[in-house]
Order: sequence, then structure tokens, then C-alpha cells
Amino acid sequence: MTDHDLTNRKFYRAGEETRFAEGGPERTPQTAHPAYKLAFRDTDFLLRDELRPVRFQLELLKPEMLLDEARVGSTLVMYGSARIPSPAQAEARIEAAKNADEYDQKVAERLAEKAKYYDEAYKLARLVSEKGIIENGLRQFVVTTGGGPSIMEAGNRGASDAGSESIGLNIVLPHEQAPNPYVTPYLSFQFHYFALRKMHFLLRARAVAVFPGGFGTFDEFFELVTLIQTGKMKPMPIILFGKAFWERVVNFEALAEEGVISKGDLDLFTWVETAEEAWDCICDFYEIKDPTSDD
Repeated sequence: MTDHDLTNRKFYRAGEETRFAEGGPERTPQTAHPAYKLAFRDTDFLLRDELRPVRFQLELLKPEMLLDEARVGSTLVMYGSARIPSPAQAEARIEAAKNADEYDQKVAERLAEKAKYYDEAYKLARLVSEKGIIENGLRQFVVTTGGGPSIMEAGNRGASDAGSESIGLNIVLPHEQAPNPYVTPYLSFQFHYFALRKMHFLLRARAVAVFPGGFGTFDEFFELVTLIQTGKMKPMPIILFGKAFWERVVNFEALAEEGVISKGDLDLFTWVETAEEAWDCICDFYEIKDPTSDD
């Protein structure tokens, strides 16, 4: 077939070539052998240790390309525990621990005390999503969570109830880890590499809200603070919810007094207790005039 159009491709796309290959010659010992598979269709080949750099590149590219297509300009990242109950679940948690030992009862009570942060995460996500800020044709402060339960669920749920889309960055774990039902399906991603997932949390982040959490939250929070402290990343609002919790589990002042961080490093983050305080912090940093205010 002759194609006289100067702008048309002369090489077939990979998808077309795949269809040609699938409708190719009859099955023979040669065509049946894995060596004959197109490399990009050969899963066993792609999973070899030597292909790790290629898999890194794929996990970097896939979310980045799909977020570009979704016109996501920036994100509001929300970190926090996967164990804090919602207020509706808090009393049930305490009731279920009544026959447990004293330690488990105390844990249940402490988790129930933090249920208010589920509400604040929901309120912040809904508040920011309702603002609907668009700049240069791109959506700004799109809510992004780890896609799991508890604080993460609250964030995605708040955005969903505001009629907005939100992002979930899940990770493959030995135990089941499914996205919560409020993540926008076409913005729900799954990662094999923690490093690439953490990179995507911060590539578009323009503000980060950190709620009480465990090892995962500590890891993400301290890496972010380190990136800004060392100058590898430009400053942004880092908002810590729950001063009583954080000061109980981390003695920030002692770190400065011991000389292992500067006292000025304590200004890298801001303490808040409510969603409204968090939004005010973001607006002050970026000099945003709230589009929904009456001023």
C-alpha cells in the first residue's frame, strides 16, 4: 500500500506490531519458545533481576504520564496512620477491647482519642477540593494519599464528597493492601518500589499535611524535612496535626539542644489542630486569596 502523506508514521506502532505477531506464523518449536516473544510482551523477561533499571523507569513514567494527562498541576499530600479509627468506629474499638488486658485497653483508648484527626483529614481534603483552584489550565492541590484506610481514606473521602478527584499511591505488601473506595479509579496507582512511590508523593507536592502515624508516617515526614533542611528541595508548607502526639513521641527541642539539628530547623514545619488552620497556613505561604471568601 502506498502512503503519500508526509506526516504519517512510516513505522508501525508497538500495538500494531503486537497484533501482527499474534496473528503470525503457525505454532512451531521456534515460535513457541519464550525467546521468540517480543521483549516488551515477555513478563518473565521483564521480571529478571537484570531488568530492575527498566522497571524503575516504568514506575517513574506510568504515574507521571497519567497525571499529566489528567491535568494535575500540584498536589496536597496527606500522610498518616492506617490504624486510627473514624469517630464512628472509636467507641466500637474501645468496646471490643473491654475483655482484653490493660495494655490493649489503653491502646484502644489512645487510638480512639485520635479519631478526631480522621475528621480533620476529611475536612481538610474536602475544604481544599471545594476551592477548585486552577492555574495555567492545571488543577492545583489535588488530594494525594497512600490510598489505604484510616487517615488516607479520610483524605480521599473528603475529596470525593466535594465532587473532586483524588490520587491514591498504593504499595504491594505481603498482606492485602487494596485501595480505599474513595480513590479516583484512574488516579489509583500501585507500586512495587517504595523509593518510586515516595518520589511520586513529592514530585508535585506543594503542601504536605502530616497526621499522627507510625513508622511509615515517620519515614515520609523525616525524609521530607531532611530534603528541605539540606536544600535538596525548596521549602513548602509542612503541617503537623496533633502537637501533643508528636511532642510525646519525638522530642524535637532535645534534638536542637543536643546540637544535632539547628534550632531554626524547628521552623520547617507548622503545628495545627484543625483543617482551617492548615488551609490558612497554605494560603499564607503561597499568598493565595481564597476564591470562596467574601473579602
